[in-house]
Amino acid sequence: MTEIPNVLELRGITKRFPGVLALDDVSLTIRRGSVHALMGENGAGKSTLMKCLFGIYRPDAGTIVLDGKPIEFSNSKQAIDAGISMIHQELHPILHRSVMENLWLGRYPTYGVGPLQFVDHKKMRLDTLQLFKELQLELDPDIWLTNLSVSKIQSLEIAKAVSYNSKVIIMDEPTSSLSEAEVAHLFRVIKKLKADGVAVIYISHKMEEILQIADEVTIMRDGRRVGTYPAHELSTNSIIKLMVGRDLTNRFPQRSSVPGEVLMRVENFSSPNPKSFQGVSFDLRRGEILGVSGLVGAQRTELMEAIFGIRPIDQGTITLKGQTKKINHPYDAKKNKMALLTEERRATGIFPILSVSDNTLIARWERYVNSLGVLDLKKGEEDVEKSIQSLRIKTPSSRTPIQDLSGGNQQKVVFSRWLMTEPDILILDEPTRGIDVGAKFEIYTLIIELVKRGKGIIMISSELPEILGMSDRVIVMCEGRLTGCIPGEEATQELIMQLSTKFAVIGDMNDAR
Repeated sequence: MTEIPNVLELRGITKRFPGVLALDDVSLTIRRGSVHALMGENGAGKSTLMKCLFGIYRPDAGTIVLDGKPIEFSNSKQAIDAGISMIHQELHPILHRSVMENLWLGRYPTYGVGPLQFVDHKKMRLDTLQLFKELQLELDPDIWLTNLSVSKIQSLEIAKAVSYNSKVIIMDEPTSSLSEAEVAHLFRVIKKLKADGVAVIYISHKMEEILQIADEVTIMRDGRRVGTYPAHELSTNSIIKLMVGRDLTNRFPQRSSVPGEVLMRVENFSSPNPKSFQGVSFDLRRGEILGVSGLVGAQRTELMEAIFGIRPIDQGTITLKGQTKKINHPYDAKKNKMALLTEERRATGIFPILSVSDNTLIARWERYVNSLGVLDLKKGEEDVEKSIQSLRIKTPSSRTPIQDLSGGNQQKVVFSRWLMTEPDILILDEPTRGIDVGAKFEIYTLIIELVKRGKGIIMISSELPEILGMSDRVIVMCEGRLTGCIPGEEATQELIMQLSTKFAVIGDMNDAR
């Protein structure tokens, strides 16, 4: 059997940040025409290692070898020119430009002579259509990104990475926003890339995907490489043990609390947009986790944002503890002891350049204003430190910019922010997206502690095992309609998928109560 040659080697890569050894003598070998998965808990060093490879960070020690030659990158353009492209975990598209302008950004085709150069929009459009045809991607080259869903923007980023004709493509959580059909399409693209000799470095927390697509798997923990293994020799349990250094036989904590009386009743909620949610009714009980499932486009997020006062409604009522309430603004929701943890943590959850402390306190600044109208920062910092300890947030200090934390720790900070408001109802939209299995377990434990204290939790999730493992009841949506409500003990993946594709309102809305 002919040995597949290596296209890339990382030798002894070390990277330090103030107070943190992010990478400790990490070595990695990538074979040509293979999918090499990189796994580990949040903060294990996966993304930092790839940013060192891609020229975003400069390693403090170590060597990068591409096609047998040592290389050093001072920026991402040098990496791209050398044949390395990257799909980033956090998307940074230019929303007010077209699909094709985003696709060819920095390399627009031009015509003209000398300094009189003009963008050749006709050629750019033809090149875009040709690429989309090769990738079997249905996108309008002229549409602005403001009109695209997150999943479509993710698909565009994948196409952009492929368009560089790179030797190595780094994919950092490429399926975090994709539907099952879009994931299947991505895997077909990856198989074509492999056949063309392209190496793919694939970072994901979704173990089922890793076992399906990867040839080799490297596990990292605390900035070090634990080991590299053939994917076919691994299982979900063995990956978890290698990642966290211990067995996690139960992926979800044990429950003991029993839901109580109704906390919130939503009746006949309808959007002014006829293509959005229509006629939705359900109840939420005290001490209950109500799972919300559905495919991309089911309007789950839109419904919850309307309940929280972010989006307008055409009709519908909210009853809280037996009293009808008007929620026209998030301020009204917050005043009525509601909290919303948003789907897109980077875009609508955190304030990246502000500190952990500022991100924690921002929803309750008024608590720390003294009688003279001056902020009592000392009291605020004391509460932040308590949150850091109780939620086990890994951060060098409370003054560290939140953008320097891992995704899982950023999510914990957002949780702590809303817990500061002492809510009775928490709406959690994809609370564990982009978070590793160890951090997920900690988030699950936190959620269960909240329901033990009588909180009502609404949890939207695209991961069916999460919905099944955590929910007391599951409501299912399809194209803006409520199609079913299932007791947790009766819910199955098959039943949820059946209801997720059934465009019909359930007959008796009391079934959702």
